Amino acid sequence: MSVMSEKKSKESGGFGETVRVIVHALILALIVRTFLFQPFNIPSGSMMETLLIGDYLFVSKYAYGYSRYSLPFGPPLFEGRIWDGEPDRGDVVVFKLPTDNETDYIKRVIGLPGDEVQVREGIVYINDAPIERERIDDYVAVNHMGAERRVARYVETMDNGASYTVLQLSDSGFGDNTQVYEVPEGHYFMMGDNRDNSTDSRMLGAVGYVPHENLVGRAEIIFFSLEEGARAWQIWQWPVSVRWDRLFSTVR
Repeated sequence: MSVMSEKKSKESGGFGETVRVIVHALILALIVRTFLFQPFNIPSGSMMETLLIGDYLFVSKYAYGYSRYSLPFGPPLFEGRIWDGEPDRGDVVVFKLPTDNETDYIKRVIGLPGDEVQVREGIVYINDAPIERERIDDYVAVNHMGAERRVARYVETMDNGASYTVLQLSDSGFGDNTQVYEVPEGHYFMMGDNRDNSTDSRMLGAVGYVPHENLVGRAEIIFFSLEEGARAWQIWQWPVSVRWDRLFSTVR
């Protein structure tokens, strides 16, 4: 073999090895994304202060088993769930919006199948029993102009021990006094923690009751977080734009 032929052979072998490594990496990433963990980012403030705009988090795909929506693009390969698991009240869950079965939403599980849920003067009742609510210090939001805005903050504690903070602008706004919602079998009632700035199951025509099949996974950990308006690719701004205190914090 000539020197030129040997050189071409090595170049060809090196290119082929690179392609194989890339293909294997893509397959591994697809397996992890489909069956273990999927990354999501938070585009809205409906779950403040639990989740902020600019948070990036991992969602466990195995927490509730697998449905068609565990797969990319949600192909109708099967119905129901495999290795089925039930969420608990208080879980923060990513699900497919029931009205289109495509848009990803993230909210907190408030009502389970068979529950009756109602909001009265800002207090959530489950089966006519109020969720315990304790007033704590205000949440202080600062906009890009440096102006402060204070919002009333509460700690809610469910009967199963799940505890989390919610924001409440008032107790008389839209969604603070509702009808009684009877959660159908096989469905869940979801609410955002930013109670007066959340489109959730209280709006039956927009979200409504979420079918068990539409659950994608449970929010587990925030692995990255940027100030609102910052861009992840602007690495040179990370020292000031990254919310370092939120990195690797668990979602609860």
